[in-house]
Amino acid sequence: MIPTVAVSRYVTPLREGGSLPGLVEAEDLGTYVCKFRGAGQGERVLVAEVIVGELARRLDIPTPRLVALELDREIARYEADEEVQDLLTASLGLNLGVDFLPGAFGYDGERPSPLDAARIVWLDAFTANVDRSWRNPNLLSWHGRTWAIDHGACLYFHHGWGGGVGDPARFAAQPWSAEDHVLGFAVPSVADVDDELRARVDEAVLAEIVEEVPDDWLTPVPGAADAAAVRSAYVRFLGARLAARQWLPRRGAA
Repeated sequence: MIPTVAVSRYVTPLREGGSLPGLVEAEDLGTYVCKFRGAGQGERVLVAEVIVGELARRLDIPTPRLVALELDREIARYEADEEVQDLLTASLGLNLGVDFLPGAFGYDGERPSPLDAARIVWLDAFTANVDRSWRNPNLLSWHGRTWAIDHGACLYFHHGWGGGVGDPARFAAQPWSAEDHVLGFAVPSVADVDDELRARVDEAVLAEIVEEVPDDWLTPVPGAADAAAVRSAYVRFLGARLAARQWLPRRGAA
C-alpha cells in the first residue's frame, strides 16, 4: 500500500475545486494536499487518483508522491470553519495525500517536452480521463517539467459498479476523444510512444499498482464481495483496455 502517515495539523482549505481539498502537515514533516474520503465525490475518486498516479510514475510522467493520510478526530475538533469541520469529521481514517510542490505554477500554455506531452495524452486516453481541458488543465510547472495531477476523473467505469461489475470488454473498446484536451497538439505523437508505454505495463504491473490502494477505499459491490475481488476487477478492466487499441486518439482528431 502507499505509505501511511498521520496528519498533525490542518492548515487551510483549497477552494479552487468543488471537493474542498485542504493543505495539511503530517508527522513525517511533509506538507500535503489532502483529498478527503468524506467529500461528495466519494472514495472511488481516491482509488482513481492512486491507480492512475502510480501508473503515471511507472511511465516516467512527472507526478507528485502519494500517501495515505490518517486523520484523527482531534484534528477536526479544533477547526473553526463549520463547513471544514463537517468535512473533517466525515473523513476520519485514511484519506489521500498528494505531495505539495512549493513554488509550482499552474499550466498557462507553455508546452512540455514532446515526449512528456505524448505520454500524458496516452495515459489520459488509456484511463479515459475527461478532466484535462483548458477549463481545468490539471497540470503544474515545477522545476522545468510539466507535472500531471488530479486523476480522480479517470476510470469512469467503476462509478457504474453499484449495479454490479460489468463487462471489461465494453471499457476496452470505448473510444476516447482528445477534442478538448489541453495537450491536443501531441495527439499525432501518441502512436509513436504507444509500443514503448505498453511494454512497461502488463497484468503483473497492473496488479502491483492496484495493491497500492488502501482496502478501506475498495467498497464491495455485486460481483466483487471483498477488497481482493474489487482489486481483481480493476486489473481485468485495465488489462482488457491494454489489449485493445480502439481507444487510441487518431491523428488529426484534436
